[in-house]
Amino acid sequence: MIIALAGNIGSGKTTLAGLLSKELGFEVEYEEEDNPYIVDFYADMQRWSFNMQIHFLNNRLKQAIPLRSSESNVIQDRTIYEDAEIFSPNLLAMGMMTQRDYHTYKTLFDTVQQLITPPDLVIYLKASVSTLVDQIASRGRDYEDSIRIDYLRKLNERYDEWFANYKLGKKLEVCVDDLDFKNNPEHLGTILNKVSGELYGLFK
Repeated sequence: MIIALAGNIGSGKTTLAGLLSKELGFEVEYEEEDNPYIVDFYADMQRWSFNMQIHFLNNRLKQAIPLRSSESNVIQDRTIYEDAEIFSPNLLAMGMMTQRDYHTYKTLFDTVQQLITPPDLVIYLKASVSTLVDQIASRGRDYEDSIRIDYLRKLNERYDEWFANYKLGKKLEVCVDDLDFKNNPEHLGTILNKVSGELYGLFK
């Protein structure tokens, strides 16, 4: 079984992935920490957007292909779909990626998509821009200081649209603005009940 978390930058995907893996006994697949493009990307999105998206696609494909034949239960802290359906078209719309590069990337993604199995459940961590800003600031990554508010806002809009139209499997929306699942066991329990309800039909 595969559970995948989706959500904007700073929505708490990595934290929740770790907590759910412990509570459910699932293995967890984290997004890589040592991304060789990320500092350059935030400093100059227009120059590095294509490189960044190709790098992400390559890494997500390396994670996804073994899961097709695996019998393990796994939690992923981001889906392969978000880069293609949210981040890349957002970069194109903002003038940070050329139409040529976007077409090349999207064509490659369409091919890659045929090689992967969709998650059994996608959990969308929906967060307001103010929540995202607070959580990004709290983790103190210097390269994230240059993230623009309008960038986060536009990503949020695209996340809402993508999730509303997602039809590849079961899905669950969790609004994180009023949840502190990291420090409050009751809040984490609420999420666990909802996840169980989607996967096993309990607590409906």
